[in-house]
Amino acid sequence: MLRILMLLWGCLFYYSYGFAQTDSTKILNADSSETSRPDSVLRIVNLSPFFTLHVDSTLNYQLQINRDPDQYFWFLKNSPIGLKLNKDNGLLNFKAEKSYFLSGKLKYDVNYKVLVGVQSLNDPSKKIDTSFTIIFYNTEIVRTRIKPNVSGTIYVDEGEPLDIKILCESGSFPFENIITLVSHPLGFYTDVKKCDQSFQWTPSYEFVKESDSAKVKVVTLNFIGATKFQVKDTAIIKVVVRDALDYPLAMKEHEQVVKNLERYILQLKFTFLQLDRKLKKTKTVRTSFDLTSASTSLTGTILATSSSEQAQRNGKILPSVGLAIVPIKEATAPNKAVDQNQASSIRTSIKRLEYMVRDNQLLGERDWEVAKKTNKLKDELKQIQMQLIDVPIELTNNLTEVELNRYFNSPKVNKKYRLKTK
Repeated sequence: MLRILMLLWGCLFYYSYGFAQTDSTKILNADSSETSRPDSVLRIVNLSPFFTLHVDSTLNYQLQINRDPDQYFWFLKNSPIGLKLNKDNGLLNFKAEKSYFLSGKLKYDVNYKVLVGVQSLNDPSKKIDTSFTIIFYNTEIVRTRIKPNVSGTIYVDEGEPLDIKILCESGSFPFENIITLVSHPLGFYTDVKKCDQSFQWTPSYEFVKESDSAKVKVVTLNFIGATKFQVKDTAIIKVVVRDALDYPLAMKEHEQVVKNLERYILQLKFTFLQLDRKLKKTKTVRTSFDLTSASTSLTGTILATSSSEQAQRNGKILPSVGLAIVPIKEATAPNKAVDQNQASSIRTSIKRLEYMVRDNQLLGERDWEVAKKTNKLKDELKQIQMQLIDVPIELTNNLTEVELNRYFNSPKVNKKYRLKTK
């Protein structure tokens, strides 16, 4: 029984050994056939198409080819700063130093495409060019902040343009958009939506109301920036708007008042001309009567001393004729003292108004005394009109301004109405 079992065991062992011998032969033959087949294409067998590195990390990567590496050399093209490749053995080395990113030579989240190649030392036609991508990221999150070119509280006057440039301090993630919020309705203003844009606004002259305390109004400007991850930063600026004079409107008002004064002065000059002509005509008539009366009296005196009785009789009558001419003179051309006084008053008023117009001229486009000068001209015009309220002002005339001024400033008129001392 024991012999039978040993015989069966020996047969089984012999059969298993023969089968294994046959299979391993087949496998070795297959492997030897595959390895003996040459690879006809030069290639890098372990190139990774994408590398991701964080700041202050180091990359050491050995590139391999399906050829004898001693017969080939390696090279790089378009590589970022700091990336090195050993030309003899294909060892890729890089240390992502933080200084590269702080200086701006490298940037985060940017795909850098690097061209890598290998070429035979003996046959230049045997070469391969390929590429891989490397990207850098930062584990430290730096917040992006809004930095306006002004800060705190600023003061502006009504009508003064306001220009605030909104700058951004770059961080890990830039702002996708900026929202502008104001505490009061401002009317028209330039909104800020992106970095490096300007907020522009000009307060109207009616922005500050009479009910506002201290004649100022405070406006709060909020600039809110948000990244793609909704991380937000806010810059707050307070604008104090002060009540100011509307210079364009005030200048127009001053110009209109000056025009009214000049027109009134022309009316006074024409009235003065009419009064002066009447006075001149009256003076001529009275002078004619006086000469006639004097001539008659003198003739009567001469004839009274004559030897002829007829002549003596006429000489006695002529002095009476001279005396009779006097009441006729007063009745025909009475002395117009009222007109004389009115003419003098008008001339004085004209001189005063002309002086006031010259004395209250504006000094530039933003004369800070424009309101004071305008009110002074208004008061002076009203005062002159009250003084000459009984004088009939001629509203129309056929003389030009040049002719009126020539007559008014003539030497005869100046001599006639100048101040006389006793």
